[in-house]
Amino acid sequence: MQRGKQAESNDFKLQFSRQLFLSENPCSFAVPATSQLLRQQPQRAAGKPTRSLLLQSTEAVNEMPEQRNIFHTKKLYNNNNSNSSFNALDTVADILHIGSSKATSAVGFNNDYIAIAATTSTAMCSTFLAAVRSKLPYTLADLQAYSRALLSLIIILNVLPLFSAECDQTFVSRIGGPQNGTFSAPLLHNHKNHSRQCLYTFLAGPGQRVEVLFTSFNLRGSPPDGSAVGELPACVHEYMDIYSEVQSSDPAELINSPFGGRYCGTIPPRRRISMYRAIAISFFTNKNVSTPDLFEGTYRFINASEYEIGIPIAGSPCSYTITPSMSINKTGALISPTYPGAYPKDMSCTYQFLGESNQRVRLEFRDFDLFFGGPHCPFDYVKVYDGPDNSSALIGTYCGQQRNLVLYSSESSLFVHFYTLPRTANTQNRGFKGIYEFSESFVKLDFIRENDGIHMRGSECDQKILSRKESTGFVLSPNYPYPYIPKTVCRYFIYGMQDAQHLERVRLEFSAFNIPKVEHKDKSESNCTDGYLKIYLKGQETADAYDKFDYELCGNETQRVLSDGPRLAMVFSSGELQGRGFKGKYVFETEYKIPGTAAPDGTCSFTYVSSSKKRGELNSPRYPSNYPSDTNCSYLFLGEPNEQVTIVFDHFKIKADGNSNATAGAYGSSACFEDWLEMYVVYRDNNDRFLGRYCGLTAPGPVESPRGAVGLRITLHTDQENVASGFKARYFFETPRTDVAECGGNFSNLDSGIITSPNYPAGYKAPSRGMASMACNWIMTARPGYKLSINFEHFSIEGDPANRGCPAAVLRLWVNVDSDQPPLELCGEKPLIEQWYYISTGQTVRISFTTSDKTVGAPGFRIVWTEIQDSGPGPPSIGLLCESTYHFQCEVGYCISDKLRCDGVKNCGPGDDSDELHCTTQAPEEDHGVLIIITLIVVSFLICLLCTLYHSRRKRRAHVRQLGLHRNAHYDSQTSATVFKKF
Repeated sequence: MQRGKQAESNDFKLQFSRQLFLSENPCSFAVPATSQLLRQQPQRAAGKPTRSLLLQSTEAVNEMPEQRNIFHTKKLYNNNNSNSSFNALDTVADILHIGSSKATSAVGFNNDYIAIAATTSTAMCSTFLAAVRSKLPYTLADLQAYSRALLSLIIILNVLPLFSAECDQTFVSRIGGPQNGTFSAPLLHNHKNHSRQCLYTFLAGPGQRVEVLFTSFNLRGSPPDGSAVGELPACVHEYMDIYSEVQSSDPAELINSPFGGRYCGTIPPRRRISMYRAIAISFFTNKNVSTPDLFEGTYRFINASEYEIGIPIAGSPCSYTITPSMSINKTGALISPTYPGAYPKDMSCTYQFLGESNQRVRLEFRDFDLFFGGPHCPFDYVKVYDGPDNSSALIGTYCGQQRNLVLYSSESSLFVHFYTLPRTANTQNRGFKGIYEFSESFVKLDFIRENDGIHMRGSECDQKILSRKESTGFVLSPNYPYPYIPKTVCRYFIYGMQDAQHLERVRLEFSAFNIPKVEHKDKSESNCTDGYLKIYLKGQETADAYDKFDYELCGNETQRVLSDGPRLAMVFSSGELQGRGFKGKYVFETEYKIPGTAAPDGTCSFTYVSSSKKRGELNSPRYPSNYPSDTNCSYLFLGEPNEQVTIVFDHFKIKADGNSNATAGAYGSSACFEDWLEMYVVYRDNNDRFLGRYCGLTAPGPVESPRGAVGLRITLHTDQENVASGFKARYFFETPRTDVAECGGNFSNLDSGIITSPNYPAGYKAPSRGMASMACNWIMTARPGYKLSINFEHFSIEGDPANRGCPAAVLRLWVNVDSDQPPLELCGEKPLIEQWYYISTGQTVRISFTTSDKTVGAPGFRIVWTEIQDSGPGPPSIGLLCESTYHFQCEVGYCISDKLRCDGVKNCGPGDDSDELHCTTQAPEEDHGVLIIITLIVVSFLICLLCTLYHSRRKRRAHVRQLGLHRNAHYDSQTSATVFKKF
């Protein structure tokens, strides 16, 4: 494929040469043919940051062996345009000492340009051809050489019309001449839309720079949305290219100058300051008419000494060393290389400030405008180092727009590095301008170093104090105990520990304080208007939060403060009046984030008193975050004499067996030996009764303090390894209940009994509305020398001991209320095949069933208890007989009352039916007593009824007589007899 193209090209050249020299009018053929050849060349790549057709031609020529520049050709053409064309041809022969194919491939042209070139080349072509034909006859080699020369001539003749100087303008600073002026777009008439390119050159004198400012701008085209102004290839038909880093007035140097951006549309380029002595502006248009109002601007020549801020460093156009001796008052200006014009790209400038041994350096940026590429400034930036070079400690990296940026060195030197990224996208940021100062009067930092503080690099006297775990120290005003320096601002940031294992707060107390106050007649106005110390309990670190202080101190007052979290901040501002300042002691205390009254010594001890709050919450340290390791916390609940305290747990997760992510629970001292929670009943004689130890996910059940107790106590212990989220619970102080509470009973001198939960087996319910818990207590006492057996026949209480404990309802069983052993804590459901059977170790057994306001409900339980005589486990021993009152011995070896035999209840325990075996059923004897009683009742009722009727008749007869009715006697006697008979 490649060979085919090459052969085709060679054929074209040979045909072109023959036709060129055999034709009677070869120029009429050469000019159109050359135009056609130029049109076949590839156009410029879209988006490539090209400059202009003029510069492209220059680049092509620079590749030639003699390195002649096309700008020289333009100059020659302009100077000799009126006389000989052969001088131009001689120059062409020198420049184009290459084949036509290379020359045409190096330059790209558009159709408009070719049309102009074709109409202006015929005359010079004829002159050149006449000179060639004078050497006839010629050989084939001569024919090929003349063809190449003529083709090269045609290319140059197509370029020359573009080099017309009618729109180029040059502005030069001369002694006694104008130092400023205006410029505008050229007046061009291109009726055939010929492309035109105009070059504006601004040349300053020695020790000067050029400033160019556009006042109006209205070119065709507009940059695409979202791209930086000046980005290519947004502008095509009409645009302006800017070069502000031109180092020489020679036009040939323009090709070596960094490209400053291409602009079009209605948004003008920002102000430009030359990096050296010259600025070049190239205006391109293919519009048929261009008027001066297309763009307008002003220029002026400025003093370059403003940008020479120190001793120049070799090898860099913008790096300097600055010392105090360079200015009388040891101050000066720091300015970026082209401020306030848009700064160049691909630039690295350094500024080294070297002061004397007792001095510090202050740097204040009064204007700062760099391209912002992100919070870490990955593109353009200013880096400031606290020392003489970039190996010193970094103070900060800055970009974007900065306000109130004031930096101080810690010692006598400071190093600034200004860097801009080499990139295609053009930015138009100004750079920076500031002032520097060397001074011995800045605050000495000894008061920070000598008190375990850390100076915050870049500040005059700001410091931070870090905790070393519950450490203490002192904070001082500058120069304490001597008067402080007026008009100074120092910030203090006191940081307690805050990580996965630690959380602290800051306690601050002043032992000396003297900041003069100003008395005002208006009492509402603050007296701390000259100097003050502001304290922020939340540790504000941003400047916009400094107005929200918690304390403003001045005068001779002292104050004790406690931070709201792990941080405390202070701002000390000295006014014109001097004072001795202050001295304060700080203490880092562990912050537990536990509601309640904390112990004054800062330990993890909290008290909850009924008189302060009747109900509330408690939690493990830092809940819901993990509690700290190696910690012991105590929670004490104290009620009034007529109150009980109830505690209900809502969340529980304590590390067990070295696993903070355990999915099962644990209960008791044998299982919980790393981290645990313990509960106690507190009595007035300080004799605490142990209730239980919990860990894992086994949440304690709801608990009430019994009558006679002062309250409850909870302790949390954590070891040095691994942690968990801890617990959250609620407490309630309520009116006390009786010993048996809402339900239950107290039994003694009984052989046996049955205990059931409320509403069994239909299911127990939650406490009444407004109550935190409900408790049922049963107390069973055996005769001296006897014990009690407890048999759970059925048990179903909400909860899951293995996974989440018994947080809603729980049954506690004390097999010996007189011992220090904790009760058994039961919930869940007893499988039918399991046997829950317990023998008391003392004379009294207590069962407590407690529900909480979280209770949902379950069937409950049925428990059989029996008084027994213990003859030892196993079958009855030979010769061992039960006492007369307990004359039945179970197969398991226990003696029970003979009355309990054949009562339908298995009193011998699970698996032993001996007390219900061999029971005979007797027919009941007839009992006539009930029948006799019923008969007597019926007879008595009939007698009463007859008596009632008789008395009713007699009352009626007496009533008739009183009415005075006269009847005959026969009729009366007949009636009376009849009535008597009926009666």
